[in-house]
Amino acid sequence: MHSFVRRFGLLGLAVATCLSFMGWFQPVSALDMSWQSGPTIVLAETYRNPIDAKLETDFGQKIDVNNTNVLAFMKYKGLYPTVAGKVVQNAPYSSVEEVLQIDGLTDQQKKALQENLGNFTVTDPDPSLVGGQDRYNPGVYKPFR
Repeated sequence: MHSFVRRFGLLGLAVATCLSFMGWFQPVSALDMSWQSGPTIVLAETYRNPIDAKLETDFGQKIDVNNTNVLAFMKYKGLYPTVAGKVVQNAPYSSVEEVLQIDGLTDQQKKALQENLGNFTVTDPDPSLVGGQDRYNPGVYKPFR
Protein backbone atom coordinates (compact mmCIF):
# COMPACT_ATOMS: atom_id res chain seq x y z
CA MET A 1 0.00 0.00 0.00
CA HIS A 2 2.87 2.35 0.83
CA SER A 3 4.44 1.94 -2.64
CA PHE A 4 1.03 2.50 -4.28
CA VAL A 5 0.62 5.85 -2.50
CA ARG A 6 4.16 6.88 -3.43
CA ARG A 7 3.66 5.98 -7.12
CA PHE A 8 0.27 7.69 -7.20
CA GLY A 9 1.83 10.83 -5.69
CA LEU A 10 4.69 10.83 -8.23
CA LEU A 11 2.23 10.33 -11.07
CA GLY A 12 0.12 13.27 -9.84
CA LEU A 13 3.22 15.47 -9.58
CA ALA A 14 4.29 14.52 -13.12
CA VAL A 15 0.82 15.27 -14.52
CA ALA A 16 0.65 18.62 -12.72
CA THR A 17 4.09 19.57 -14.03
CA CYS A 18 3.13 18.68 -17.60
CA LEU A 19 -0.12 20.65 -17.35
CA SER A 20 1.65 23.70 -15.99
CA PHE A 21 4.08 23.67 -18.92
CA MET A 22 1.13 23.53 -21.32
CA GLY A 23 -0.37 26.63 -19.70
CA TRP A 24 -3.32 25.05 -17.92
CA PHE A 25 -2.47 26.66 -14.61
CA GLN A 26 -2.25 30.43 -14.51
CA PRO A 27 -0.44 32.38 -11.82
CA VAL A 28 -2.79 34.02 -9.35
CA SER A 29 -2.10 37.37 -7.77
CA ALA A 30 -4.13 38.44 -4.76
CA LEU A 31 -2.24 41.72 -4.57
CA ASP A 32 -4.45 44.79 -5.05
CA MET A 33 -2.74 47.02 -7.59
CA SER A 34 -5.54 49.60 -7.86
CA TRP A 35 -3.46 52.18 -6.00
CA GLN A 36 -1.03 52.36 -8.92
CA SER A 37 -1.80 55.32 -11.14
CA GLY A 38 0.42 55.37 -14.16
CA PRO A 39 -0.02 56.68 -17.64
CA THR A 40 -2.95 55.18 -19.52
CA ILE A 41 -2.73 54.53 -23.22
CA VAL A 42 -5.83 55.61 -25.08
CA LEU A 43 -6.25 55.18 -28.80
CA ALA A 44 -7.31 58.33 -30.52
CA GLU A 45 -10.89 58.22 -31.71
CA THR A 46 -9.78 59.75 -34.97
CA TYR A 47 -7.66 56.74 -35.96
CA ARG A 48 -9.14 54.99 -38.94
CA ASN A 49 -8.00 51.72 -40.39
CA PRO A 50 -6.88 52.46 -43.98
CA ILE A 51 -8.85 49.49 -45.31
CA ASP A 52 -12.05 50.68 -43.61
CA ALA A 53 -11.54 54.09 -45.18
CA LYS A 54 -11.04 52.42 -48.56
CA LEU A 55 -14.31 50.50 -48.16
CA GLU A 56 -16.20 53.81 -48.11
CA THR A 57 -14.99 54.59 -51.64
CA ASP A 58 -15.79 52.76 -54.87
CA PHE A 59 -13.61 49.95 -53.50
CA GLY A 60 -16.45 48.90 -51.22
CA GLN A 61 -19.03 48.74 -54.00
CA LYS A 62 -16.96 47.67 -57.01
CA ILE A 63 -14.15 45.22 -57.71
CA ASP A 64 -10.81 46.98 -57.30
CA VAL A 65 -8.73 45.18 -59.91
CA ASN A 66 -5.51 46.14 -58.11
CA ASN A 67 -6.56 44.93 -54.66
CA THR A 68 -9.01 42.07 -54.99
CA ASN A 69 -8.83 38.30 -55.09
CA VAL A 70 -10.26 35.97 -57.71
CA LEU A 71 -13.35 35.11 -55.66
CA ALA A 72 -14.69 38.65 -56.05
CA PHE A 73 -15.31 37.93 -59.73
CA MET A 74 -17.69 35.03 -59.00
CA LYS A 75 -20.76 37.24 -59.05
CA TYR A 76 -20.20 38.23 -62.69
CA LYS A 77 -20.93 35.72 -65.41
CA GLY A 78 -17.99 34.62 -67.55
CA LEU A 79 -15.23 36.10 -65.37
CA TYR A 80 -14.51 33.40 -62.80
CA PRO A 81 -12.07 31.65 -62.64
CA THR A 82 -10.08 32.06 -65.88
CA VAL A 83 -10.51 35.77 -66.58
CA ALA A 84 -10.32 36.58 -62.86
CA GLY A 85 -6.96 34.82 -62.62
CA LYS A 86 -5.60 36.75 -65.60
CA VAL A 87 -6.81 40.08 -64.22
CA VAL A 88 -5.26 39.40 -60.81
CA GLN A 89 -1.96 38.15 -62.29
CA ASN A 90 -1.49 41.20 -64.51
CA ALA A 91 -2.19 43.85 -61.85
CA PRO A 92 -1.48 46.65 -61.10
CA TYR A 93 -3.42 48.79 -63.55
CA SER A 94 -3.56 52.56 -63.88
CA SER A 95 -7.08 52.53 -65.37
CA VAL A 96 -9.97 50.11 -65.56
CA GLU A 97 -9.73 49.93 -69.35
CA GLU A 98 -6.23 48.40 -69.12
CA VAL A 99 -7.78 45.01 -68.26
CA LEU A 100 -8.92 44.78 -71.89
CA GLN A 101 -5.27 44.84 -73.01
CA ILE A 102 -4.24 41.66 -71.15
CA ASP A 103 -2.33 39.33 -73.45
CA GLY A 104 -4.00 36.02 -74.24
CA LEU A 105 -7.63 37.06 -73.76
CA THR A 106 -10.09 35.55 -76.21
CA ASP A 107 -12.75 37.69 -77.87
CA GLN A 108 -15.39 36.18 -75.58
CA GLN A 109 -13.31 36.99 -72.49
CA LYS A 110 -12.76 40.57 -73.68
CA LYS A 111 -16.50 40.90 -74.26
CA ALA A 112 -17.24 39.67 -70.72
CA LEU A 113 -14.75 42.19 -69.32
CA GLN A 114 -16.15 44.99 -71.49
CA GLU A 115 -19.67 44.27 -70.22
CA ASN A 116 -18.47 44.52 -66.62
CA LEU A 117 -16.12 47.53 -66.78
CA GLY A 118 -18.68 49.54 -64.79
CA ASN A 119 -18.30 47.07 -61.92
CA PHE A 120 -14.55 47.69 -61.65
CA THR A 121 -12.50 50.42 -60.05
CA VAL A 122 -8.78 51.09 -59.67
CA THR A 123 -6.95 52.29 -56.55
CA ASP A 124 -3.31 52.06 -55.55
CA PRO A 125 -2.24 48.54 -54.54
CA ASP A 126 -2.31 48.10 -50.77
CA PRO A 127 0.19 45.59 -49.32
CA SER A 128 -2.35 44.42 -46.73
CA LEU A 129 -4.71 43.38 -49.53
CA VAL A 130 -2.32 41.98 -52.12
CA GLY A 131 0.34 40.31 -49.99
CA GLY A 132 1.11 36.61 -50.36
CA GLN A 133 -0.91 34.17 -52.38
CA ASP A 134 -4.29 35.21 -50.93
CA ARG A 135 -5.26 36.92 -54.17
CA TYR A 136 -5.22 33.60 -56.01
CA ASN A 137 -6.38 31.31 -53.21
CA PRO A 138 -7.85 33.12 -50.21
CA GLY A 139 -8.64 29.82 -48.52
CA VAL A 140 -12.40 30.29 -48.54
CA TYR A 141 -14.14 27.21 -49.75
CA LYS A 142 -17.83 26.52 -50.26
CA PRO A 143 -19.26 23.02 -49.98
CA PHE A 144 -20.43 21.35 -53.17
CA ARG A 145 -24.19 21.09 -53.53
